[in-house]
Parts: sequence; C-alpha cells; structure tokens
Amino acid sequence: MAKTNNTAAVAAVPAGYVPSLKKVYKDEIVAKLMKEFGYSTVMQCPRLVKITINEGVGDATGDKKLVEAAQQELTIITGQKAVVTHSRKDISNFKLRKGMPIGTKVTLRGVKMYEFLERLIRVSLPRIRDFNGISEKMDGKGNYTLGIKEQIIFPEIDIDKITKILGMEITFVTTAKTDEEAHALLKAFGLPFKKHNN
Repeated sequence: MAKTNNTAAVAAVPAGYVPSLKKVYKDEIVAKLMKEFGYSTVMQCPRLVKITINEGVGDATGDKKLVEAAQQELTIITGQKAVVTHSRKDISNFKLRKGMPIGTKVTLRGVKMYEFLERLIRVSLPRIRDFNGISEKMDGKGNYTLGIKEQIIFPEIDIDKITKILGMEITFVTTAKTDEEAHALLKAFGLPFKKHNN
C-alpha cells in the first residue's frame, strides 16, 4: 500500500510550464519599471526573489499536534512541504524551552512562488471580510511583510477540519534597492495596496 503523508499535496510541475505572473513580469512589468525609474538595463529592474510564509502556533508548547496540523495546512496552501520551526532560547514566561516546536515555515521560489502569489492576489485576499487593501509599509530594505489573521482565507483549507484559527506572516523578498521600487514592483504584480484619498 502506498505511503501517504503531507507531500501528497505537493503537485508536480509540467515540463516547460511558465506561470502567468512570470510572463506578466517579463512582458509588462519590466518595461513599466524601466520607464518609471529610468533604468538603463533590464538587469537593474527589481525582481521578486522568494516568498516566505511563517505560521506561529502559540499553544504549541502544550500540544505538538497543533504544530503538525499547522504544518499540514501550510503544505496544502503552498504546494510545498512546510518545515517545523523551533524556539531558539528558553522563555520561562511562555513555558518555552529551547528547541521546542513553535510553528511552521515555507520558502517559495520559482514556479511555486509565482503560483502562490497569483492565488493570493486573485482568490485568497478578496475572501477577507470587509477587505479594503493591504498596508503599504515596507521594511526599509526593499522587502514587504503581509500579516494574515486567519488561514481560512485560503480555499485549500476546509474550515470544518481545522483545529485552530491561525495567523501567518507572508514576506516578499525582492532585489529592490529602495522601498519605493519594491512597492512599485509588488503593485505591478497586483498586490492590492490601500488607496489614499489625497
């Protein structure tokens, strides 16, 4: 009998497949950014390098099954096997010992990164109740972190089967030298930043 595990959710990518957002980047975004920022070569144009998703499980110190459930959910959401993260030091106030499992994490690159980004923009974020855009605050280094309060915005998650509502942090790492360039890149991909009424 075949062995089943979390990797069952990880789909194989067909040979020669190019995600639609990667095509959009090459065909539209590069030209737009070169015009906006006056780059002399395509190599100066900022790129999206990776997306990391971190999911912390606050009650994990008392229940390892919560971490396992979170790991399985994140694997289903991203299509890539999530890894368990562990505490780096003892924190007595939280009954936390060094090495204890405290959450789960995935780092996406290439095809899976573009696929996740497209699903996030077109399907998941619009499912947030009373959604009116995401914060524009960058990290000062050309990267952006988006906080999600509930994993149930992802349609891959069956709300009837979840153990606990969990939040996550989604970090977009770019080659942009400035926050302005990173913002322009991510906005061009379709991230729905809040509109300011000036």
